[in-house]
Amino acid sequence: MSQLRLHLALLVALCVSMIGAVFLGSGGATTLDLFGGDHALGGLVLRELRLPRVLLGALIGAGLGMAGAALQGYFRNPLADPGVIGVSASAGMGAVLCLYFGLSASFALALPIAGVVGAAAGVAALFAIAGRGASASTLILAGVAVNATAGALTALLMNLAPNPWALAEIAYWLMGSLNDASWTEVGFAAPVVLAGLVVLAPLARSLDALGLGEETARSLGIELGRLRLAVVLGTALAVGGGVAVAGAIGFVGLVVPHVLRPSVQYRPGALLVPSALGGALLIVIADLATRLLSGPGIPLYLGVLTALIGAPFFLWLVRQTQRRAP
Repeated sequence: MSQLRLHLALLVALCVSMIGAVFLGSGGATTLDLFGGDHALGGLVLRELRLPRVLLGALIGAGLGMAGAALQGYFRNPLADPGVIGVSASAGMGAVLCLYFGLSASFALALPIAGVVGAAAGVAALFAIAGRGASASTLILAGVAVNATAGALTALLMNLAPNPWALAEIAYWLMGSLNDASWTEVGFAAPVVLAGLVVLAPLARSLDALGLGEETARSLGIELGRLRLAVVLGTALAVGGGVAVAGAIGFVGLVVPHVLRPSVQYRPGALLVPSALGGALLIVIADLATRLLSGPGIPLYLGVLTALIGAPFFLWLVRQTQRRAP
């Protein structure tokens, strides 16, 4: 499949899924309700609840998908993922710190900024632990250490939560959900995530060159230090902005690039845009499933569903990697 056809197919599928997600569900809302009067109940549900929820899900999915593709291209390892190497956990830790100390109520952008700073700190720690010129396996092991450390610090904050309500708020937030999505959250996350996409998208040529080896990439004029900085910054923005408003949603950046990789002839640079579209598609469909499957008083969280999908896929991917090893 050509690059253009792949992009068009994913874009059409995304648009269809977003339209379906807006109108499917209880209430029987129609297109007339979407453009109806301000006081029409169906119109309010569509405009103020479902539409921002769908847009936010697509935005977060695009950030996770492209960040996963960029990390896999940079590490030259299909097991790399914003969650597996600790970026998502670090972003979550930053946001939990913000919630724990009450900074989220101090000013509007406190929570997204905390998520971005946490993600950036996690990626910086990853490179600091692994060291310069580390192999892909060393980077993955360093990521496991960062993930464990961020998870332990988050658990410590939950252990020290001043009251059960604060603990419950942190715990439910960490499960990842778009239940409270509104235009406010869209306005918070959109500039941050889109900035991450803008940083990552131009790296296609550099990632293709890096796939041929570091020496080859240098001979082609690729500055590896600048590439590493761009991957760090872009991933922190794309992942941190989404985690800050929706909590931890894992495995999207692992599953989507791996599924789409054969369609781009295994070129890491060509995988960036399709992964963004595929990640948006996956989150929109998964969130629609959580909304349709949730019962009264028994919500199904988006992060739980993506983990149930992604964890078995990750185990299968590890097995496939072992079989290919000499």
